[in-house]
Amino acid sequence: MGRIKTIARRSFLVGSAAILGGVAFGTYLVKRDPANPLSADAAAGDAVFNPWVKINESGITLVTPHTDLGQGAAMMQAMLIAEELDVEIDQVTTTPGVAAGAYYNTALGDEAVPFRSNDDSFAAEAMRSTMGAVMKVVGAQVTGGSTSVPDSYVKLRKAGAVARETLKAAAAAETGLDAADLTTERGAVVLPDGMRMEYTTLAAAAAQIEPVNDVTLRDPAEWRLVGKPMQRLDIVSKSTGTQTFGIDVKLDGMVHASVRMNPRKGAELLGFDAGDAEGMRGVQKIIGLPYGVAVVADNTWRAFQALDAIEYDWADAPFPAEQADHWKAVEASFVADRLDKEWRHDGDVEAALEGADVVEAEYRAPYVAHQPLEPLSAVAKVTDDRVDVWVSHQMPGFAEQRIAARLGMETGQIFLHNQYAGGSFGHRLEFDNIDVVVDIAREIKGTPVKLTFSREEDFAQDYNRQIGMARGRGAHAGGKVTALDLDIATVSASRSQSGRLAAPVPGPDVQLAAGAWNMRYAVPNLRVRAYAVPELAPTSSWRSVGASTAGFFAESFVDELIHAAGADPMEERLRLVNDDDARAVLEAVAEMSDWGAPLGPRQGRGVAIVTSFGVPTAEVVQVTDTDDGIKIDHVWVAAEVGRVIDPVNLENQIMGGVVWGLGHAMNSEITYADGRAEQDNYHMAEGMRLHQCPVIEVRALENNPTVRGVGEPPVPPAAPALANAIFAATGRRLREMPFYHTVDFL
Repeated sequence: MGRIKTIARRSFLVGSAAILGGVAFGTYLVKRDPANPLSADAAAGDAVFNPWVKINESGITLVTPHTDLGQGAAMMQAMLIAEELDVEIDQVTTTPGVAAGAYYNTALGDEAVPFRSNDDSFAAEAMRSTMGAVMKVVGAQVTGGSTSVPDSYVKLRKAGAVARETLKAAAAAETGLDAADLTTERGAVVLPDGMRMEYTTLAAAAAQIEPVNDVTLRDPAEWRLVGKPMQRLDIVSKSTGTQTFGIDVKLDGMVHASVRMNPRKGAELLGFDAGDAEGMRGVQKIIGLPYGVAVVADNTWRAFQALDAIEYDWADAPFPAEQADHWKAVEASFVADRLDKEWRHDGDVEAALEGADVVEAEYRAPYVAHQPLEPLSAVAKVTDDRVDVWVSHQMPGFAEQRIAARLGMETGQIFLHNQYAGGSFGHRLEFDNIDVVVDIAREIKGTPVKLTFSREEDFAQDYNRQIGMARGRGAHAGGKVTALDLDIATVSASRSQSGRLAAPVPGPDVQLAAGAWNMRYAVPNLRVRAYAVPELAPTSSWRSVGASTAGFFAESFVDELIHAAGADPMEERLRLVNDDDARAVLEAVAEMSDWGAPLGPRQGRGVAIVTSFGVPTAEVVQVTDTDDGIKIDHVWVAAEVGRVIDPVNLENQIMGGVVWGLGHAMNSEITYADGRAEQDNYHMAEGMRLHQCPVIEVRALENNPTVRGVGEPPVPPAAPALANAIFAATGRRLREMPFYHTVDFL
């Protein structure tokens, strides 16, 4: 009976979403499935069962539309389809496909709703369903927010199952057998007598029948690929240097270009003198643009050199020129008229603090750059009736729309060829490289133009992570935390980013205090308020977005309160948690780290737990305070992911997130002087060095039925766990990132 109720309730919620979507868009639009992009150019004999699977006599092609940014998205998507299709990974070819509304991201809206991820109330479920309807209607093909796995988990398995059952139906029609008596194995339909009918030979017949959409997904106990250790598709190519990334694209007749934009981000070019650059070897064209100067040359290095020879007259920055004024703007935002939302208010905080021995602290998080290994690049060819762009991008459909609007063309004339990316961390959600390359290419129509940003230009033009501060007040009694009041003021990266997309964020910004307001603690008196700082330097989504700052604020202050209460940091967190998943990851990481065991001289351990993108992640960091600086010895991580798709890749993702979070907390910041970012290369914004990398142990829990992604959740707990460990070892509280301002690292 309970299962029936659940099905009925969820069916009603989906219906409610359709009704709500119908009000805004029309019920027909919500119910209608987008066109299958594989059908547009299907040749005779091509079986295109859905937008993800195409089979013909030449082979099996799987479309993996979530952009592979180095996180293994292509392999994950291929595994999910191949599992149900009954093919092996070595039997298929993968392609990112074209930009299309059929690849809308259903999971993208979950993080945008103002409900905690463990809230399954009617209101929360209804809004999530509604947001899913919105994503479908607008065709939001987006890679980000750790949503690739949850978006793909069911739909891609179903895509494989539909293709499998349709091929069985085609075989049944040809043999006169009942489809129920047929099985599949390694790319073939197997008849009862053992005869094999290869998918590739059945494709033409399968193309003539309607896809079998009424399919049953296999029980996980029957899985051959999903959940098993696998070698990623790109391991050999990346290990041998043969993988083609966006920056490696080469076309016949291609010229090379680079650009110098106003280093005061967002300001204009007033004038320039290119006299010394015009006669330089290899220079073919110098193009003045409203925001800077582009040089077209016979190779990238010569374009870089010519840009260095040009004299520029830059306009002033449209934000405070000096870093100190940025901090002043943040400090001034803790006022009533800047309150974005009171996200949490349990109990009576003011009454609990009145007369108590109040603990107070203030924390700061700086701007930081995305700084992926592969700098921004793109290749474009513009003609009067068609534009082709080869680039690595996380929102290919929106990119096509942007190009069309920029050139005054129809979207159907724009063709974006998405590429493997050498890292992103949110960097490739922006469009500067695309804007610039089409601006250059339309000046030399018919000629392919390869644009490459120098490393310094990539830093200068980055939309950095938001700057922010927090002020905490709290109380304790009887060795227990009794009150926690946390005010957070940050720039809204969401509003900055959406403003450039001409899609304003309606209502409060969930990300301002993400990782804090959704903390899974039952502190009797708990309040979290978010204040929106007026936009300063433009910002954007950075790996884990708001939780990268608010998670540090929240878990650092929780630790301070626990120590003030004289309690054990792990035991008091376990007492405070009011969620089974959070308790499980804390218990797991306590067991993994042997929490409570004696430590050596000058050693300390710190713990932090932050929930981001629905994944409660707990980390314990162990450090040693040496005479030459802090040495990070060991990190233990436990995360509730719902289902492990690829255990090897999951471990790598979590380890990489820990290194990313620790390295930026230790060493990285962007500061402004004269309106320009002072840090222009890795030596000035270095992450963690190889010799500083600790031993990292990972455990993924699969207790929750909701499947989640882990690209971002390991990042937020790293900084507070490290700060808390340093306090345990040295007695010094680190309340401002990067930590090198306070301590040295070995």
